[in-house]
Amino acid sequence: MSRIGQMPIPIPTGIQVEKKGTAVVVTGKNGVIEQAIHPDMGVVVEGGKVLVTRPGNDRFHRALHGLTRTLIRNMIDGVQSGFEKKLEIVGVGFRAELKGKTLVLQIGFSHPIYFIPPEGITLHVPSPNIIAVKGIDRQLVGQVAAKIRTFRPPECYKGKGIRYEGEYVRKKAGKVTA
Repeated sequence: MSRIGQMPIPIPTGIQVEKKGTAVVVTGKNGVIEQAIHPDMGVVVEGGKVLVTRPGNDRFHRALHGLTRTLIRNMIDGVQSGFEKKLEIVGVGFRAELKGKTLVLQIGFSHPIYFIPPEGITLHVPSPNIIAVKGIDRQLVGQVAAKIRTFRPPECYKGKGIRYEGEYVRKKAGKVTA
């Protein structure tokens, strides 16, 4: 049986969770998130906790059980405190800046790259080589950070490019001349 799916999710004060048809809506100080849930999964909100139940013990329902609980937990965490991913830019002359809501990247191409974040995502550039992606939807924050990283992924010889904060890039040895 799924051990993750069986655990009740506590609802912090100031956050409302309600089920509307096959969707779960979570409202908090940072905003509102709505997530469609598989119709086989049962979601019960009672006594300051959310319980997720499943109809059977087959493989498909066991997998959905833990997934559904984790999605709801991430929604609660998102409206309570939000999520953030940081990206580092490594390279001589590589930099980022914000112009309004548009992220402008100078990363070694002959032209700057302009990136407009989707609705619900805010970008911060505390220094020219750090980009912070913030939002209440964990999946969207990760997707936007991955999209920005694809503009110039770290290369394996000098390590130049855009990487996640704390990411280790294995470097190859260069050409050896005799």
